[in-house]
Formats: sequence, structure tokens, C-alpha cells
Amino acid sequence: MPDSDRAPRVLVVIPTYDERPNLAGIVTRLHAAMPAADVLVVDDASPDGTGELAEELRRADPRVHVLHGSGKGGLGAAYLRGFAWAAERDYGVLVEMDADGSHPPETLPEMVDLLLREQAAPDLGLVIGSRWVPGGAVVDWPRFREMLSRAGNLYARTALGVPVRDLTAGFRAYRADVVAKLDLQDVDSRGYCFQIDMAVRVADAGWRIAEVPIVFRERQAGTSKMSRAIVLEAIAKVTVWGVHRRFGRAHRR
Repeated sequence: MPDSDRAPRVLVVIPTYDERPNLAGIVTRLHAAMPAADVLVVDDASPDGTGELAEELRRADPRVHVLHGSGKGGLGAAYLRGFAWAAERDYGVLVEMDADGSHPPETLPEMVDLLLREQAAPDLGLVIGSRWVPGGAVVDWPRFREMLSRAGNLYARTALGVPVRDLTAGFRAYRADVVAKLDLQDVDSRGYCFQIDMAVRVADAGWRIAEVPIVFRERQAGTSKMSRAIVLEAIAKVTVWGVHRRFGRAHRR
């Protein structure tokens, strides 16, 4: 962590695409839970005006920052842009969180506190807010979607040999120095497969991953970004990575 007596600075990266009904509420909840945290909204030129709302929030609150994209580049690209922005500034913790309210920011202090107990766990590089550990749950999800998520995580965990129950989870806190040491030049995962990719890279670099139970709630406004293409991308990439790992090579060949 940064060499300083003060607490490491926390940056919460929130990628957005058509999240105008949700953005202000989740930022308010986040700052109620962690008043000192900064927020970076990475907007992919949302047609519904999310980027304009983000600018309004930025002008009203110095803890809010905004990056604008030229079009819909996908979840992975948005987070990579956010990580690159953070690398130029003095942040000690990088958080991924969705804008739709499904991730409870009230759990974030526990996740960050666990991550920063460096003397107790110097090898801990990533804390995941997990739906699929004891105490975790999902609310208002169709049974089919829950089964799909559980099965996908089981397949990824088995194929890749990474002992994480919720590899696809999008609510997570990284040590910034761990992310800085990862080679992210060849990351090309666009959808939720990006989360699997990042977790495997952290594990392959020798860092431990912990999971904190969360209650995940289905969004109340807007449209889910989940699609058949995202699911197929994850299945295809995990299968290829699993084959490479079985033959003794890291998935990022």
C-alpha cells in the first residue's frame, strides 16, 4: 500500500450505459456508507443522458469524477479506462461497482477494511462481494437466472482451478498496487467474463482472494446489460483458458 500514515484513498469505478434513473441514488448511498471515497463514473456515451447527469454530480461534489467514452465499449474496457485513470493518481484501493443498485454499498466498508488489514493478511489482493458464499443471497431474480449464474460459476471454478465461489461477481475491491503489477495489455473481455479474467490474473500473480457475503438485488429501473453474446463469450473464453491451464500454461498466453 502507499507509504503514508493516512488511510489509503479509495476510488469506486462505476461504468454506466443508460443508467440515468439509478446513478444519483447509488452515489448518494455510497457516500453515506463511505464518505471519504471518490467516485469515477465511466460513461459510454449513454443515449439517455447519464453522462450529463454525471457531470452535474461532478460539479456539485468534488468527490465525483467523470470519464466519457465515444460509444458502448463494454464493461471490461470501461474498467480498464478507470484503472488507467486511477494509476495516475494516489489511490490505494480500487473498487468495482454497478450503477443499478444491485450491489449494496453498505457492505463496502467491511470489504475495504478486510483488504487493508495488511499485517494480518499481507497476501490479500482482492475482496469480492459474493452472492454464493454462506450469508450471500439474491433477491428478485428469476429462478432460471440464479441457476445460470450458479452453473456458470461452478463451470469457471472447475475449469480454471480458482477456489472462488462467485468468479463473475462485479462488486469487488482491489489493492491498487496489485492491479498496477498485473499485465493487462492483452485483456479483451468485453462483458462479465472480464471479472473472471481479472480474478484469475490476481490468483496467478500469487495473491489471495477473499469473499464477503452480500445480498444482491435485481435492478429496479433500467434494463439489464446481460445478453446471450455476453454468456457465450464467457463460456468460450473460460473453455479456452481452462484447456491452456490444464496443459500447464497461464490463460493469458
